Amino acid sequence: MTKGGMESVEVFTTEGKGRGLKAQKEFLPGDVIFAEPAYAAVVFDSLTHVICHTCFKRQERLHRCGQCKFAYYCDRTCQRAAWLNHKNECSAIKRHGKAPTENIRLAARILWKIEREGSGLSEGCLVSIDELQNHVDSFGEEEKKELRTDVESFLEFWPPHCQQFGMQFISHIFGVISCNGFTLSDQRGLQAVGVGIFPNLCQANHDCWPNCTVVFNNGNHEAVRSMFHTQMRIELRALNKIAPGDELTVSYVDFLNLSEERRKQLKKQYYFDCTCEHCKKQLKDDLMLAAKAGESKPSADKVKEVIQLSKDTLEKINKARMEGHYHEVVKLCRDCLAKQEPVLGDTNIYLLRILSISSEVLSYLQMFEEAADYAKRMVDGYLKIYHPNNAQLGMAVMRAGVTHWHAGLIEAGHGLICKAYAILLITHGPSHPITKDLEVMRVQTEMELRMFQQNEFMYYKMREAALKNQKIQVMPEPSNENAPSLFHKKE
Repeated sequence: MTKGGMESVEVFTTEGKGRGLKAQKEFLPGDVIFAEPAYAAVVFDSLTHVICHTCFKRQERLHRCGQCKFAYYCDRTCQRAAWLNHKNECSAIKRHGKAPTENIRLAARILWKIEREGSGLSEGCLVSIDELQNHVDSFGEEEKKELRTDVESFLEFWPPHCQQFGMQFISHIFGVISCNGFTLSDQRGLQAVGVGIFPNLCQANHDCWPNCTVVFNNGNHEAVRSMFHTQMRIELRALNKIAPGDELTVSYVDFLNLSEERRKQLKKQYYFDCTCEHCKKQLKDDLMLAAKAGESKPSADKVKEVIQLSKDTLEKINKARMEGHYHEVVKLCRDCLAKQEPVLGDTNIYLLRILSISSEVLSYLQMFEEAADYAKRMVDGYLKIYHPNNAQLGMAVMRAGVTHWHAGLIEAGHGLICKAYAILLITHGPSHPITKDLEVMRVQTEMELRMFQQNEFMYYKMREAALKNQKIQVMPEPSNENAPSLFHKKE
């Protein structure tokens, strides 16, 4: 079954997994299999005043809706493009006296769209909202309680003159949001800023080692025509060569976890047992739990003891980061690494987690040489674990490249930036803001490398002058959040 711009995929049903998506033609790495606008989307409650409610870009100065005083937009073009979806919301907020939570706002936007268009197939959608999974029957007591609260709050917000929906259907919509909400990120792809429903994307099944990835594209602000200016969408992109008839899969969770942990997370959040090859055969688990190799191989008890110490240290680190005590974070990391290094292997995920935090925080504190050393070891470990075209791998390699550049290690920095660029060209595409930034860095470091090779003394003189202008930005303050995950799960 194909529909409006979705000719390259078909929906099929598999035993045990329900519906899935299948390729109708061959795709090569980096190909966009399909792009899909949101059926409905909202900005997170905590960011409503700093993110555009149409394209989800973070902007310095935003225009506020003069009516409800709640919605914010980049400019008049974004505001006009939003009116169809914001019109009912605007008057409901004024009547209600305040904006409800993001879950209620998203449910209301979905139901206003159903009121306008009906609940059948929308243009370009392979399945209707009615057909999406809600998993309400699998909810635990706590989730059922939250669902009842959401339904009650929704009914208080929903205007009496609008089409009235039955309790069962409203519950279905909240179930759909809980299980199928997709995380929307800002234009740099670094911060989760909202949640949306994309019915076609919802049909792609999970695999821990997928053949596709999903990237959020915020539209093109340089475009004059408003349909492109504000055309935010998700893109499903091929990671490998895909043959006609192959199932299209994405990963709902980060791969950098033991198969048992990933399976637990998937069961808890998405209510299914993962049967992918990597989980069934526990592939790469041995790498993720590796002990130090060599003559003085540590005992199993010693490895267990150091892993427990690492878990305890990570909790202390999180607390110190939350409080902004970055020098304390560095001390905790150094102490932990001193105990890990004689015992844990280079690909052990507990070592890699400490290396990742160390390099990020030390970069922020501008202690670049030590940060670069940790970043290099982190990347070497990641390269043995992650899929070669994994977006999170690409971002980590990019961060390591910038850290090396700051440390004055121009050759290694340029090499890492080139490697990151090759990955992000596939996962994000050439027009994504991150890829464009990386291309600028790649050209700059290539130029500097040539200069360095010709005359090292002159290079350092010029670099000193260039650093005053800070062409390549200093690292942002370390974030306490993980990279945005694919699907948004309400905590």
